[in-house]
Amino acid sequence: MIHAVFRRQNGKLCECSVQGHADYADAGQDVVCAAVSSAIQLTANLITENFQEKASVSVQEVQNHNQIRISLGQDSPSGQIILEGLLTHLQWISEEYPDHLEIKF
Repeated sequence: MIHAVFRRQNGKLCECSVQGHADYADAGQDVVCAAVSSAIQLTANLITENFQEKASVSVQEVQNHNQIRISLGQDSPSGQIILEGLLTHLQWISEEYPDHLEIKF
């Protein structure tokens, strides 16, 4: 299962961490993994490259899976909106595939 953890500070999203594998299909054929991976990569690129917001993006290997973490800087209004968009997108995916994607706060 993919685990997405969002963190709020003072009511605003400030961090997202995603790790795991959906186990919906074999590696390379898993549409849930592909959708989540694409969404998190788009989010990271929008925040850092297009909006040039202060953010930290890290990728680590945790229990044979990549963990991608996006942490926003103190003043990142566009980054917060983009993270809210990621949250909404992942919630829709989770509704379609509840056994493959879990969202926590």
